[in-house]
Amino acid sequence: MTTVNDIFVYLDEQAPFSLQMSFDNAGFLVGHRNAPVKKVLISLDITEEVAREAVETGAELIVSHHPVIFHPARSVTDADPVGRTLLTLAEGHVAAICAHTNLDAVAGGVNDALARQLGLVKIEQLHPDGVDASGRPYGIGRVGLTEGVPLYAPAFAAKVKELLGANGVRYVDAGRPVRRVAVGGGACADMLTDALKLGCDTFVTSDVKYNGFLDARDWGINLIDAGHYPTENVVCPVLEKWLRAGFPGVEIVHTAKHSEVFQYL
Repeated sequence: MTTVNDIFVYLDEQAPFSLQMSFDNAGFLVGHRNAPVKKVLISLDITEEVAREAVETGAELIVSHHPVIFHPARSVTDADPVGRTLLTLAEGHVAAICAHTNLDAVAGGVNDALARQLGLVKIEQLHPDGVDASGRPYGIGRVGLTEGVPLYAPAFAAKVKELLGANGVRYVDAGRPVRRVAVGGGACADMLTDALKLGCDTFVTSDVKYNGFLDARDWGINLIDAGHYPTENVVCPVLEKWLRAGFPGVEIVHTAKHSEVFQYL
């Protein structure tokens, strides 16, 4: 019998929770540690809809990227979305394990998945942070090379949109062909200078503020904001693959209820 704790220990081996950043709240966040698990639901976020989906489909555990509890909860009631989500999980006997910045940083995690999805090769770390207890290097962001005839920013931005299934992208065209690309899944715009130091002509990330686009234009680097959800949802198939390999007797499914939250006109 597989338990919640078995899955937590396994995920801790793949993406050690000790590597999470100081502001983060990754880990085993909801449920009974020794509860049996026959079905796991994978989702980038644990929303009210995803929590209800888990209950309705008989999943005993949700594994997500973003923590269902991020800021300290002063109450857990049906008066706000977080409270309703937590009540749905608790009342439905659904546990939650959330692998966040630890999954961003480890080899094979969010940023490697993003780089591979964009077709980059010769992938290396953008910002090395150290090695884990097993001697494996970790750090946020990746750098890789494009293959074939280099594209310019408008065409490459369109390709990024297609490959990530994004509803839209924002970009700055620095007039440079796209050859050496840095990627940062989620909100990594503050790593633009890291990309410049490593000789990148292009940076793909999300949640870029106005001044970030101005900086990219002034510094002469193509900058593509492909959205938070598209640049991180690429890790959900990775989690599915890991869990299927580690627990062949457990049913692993991807959410059918959660997708990009906004549209572009």
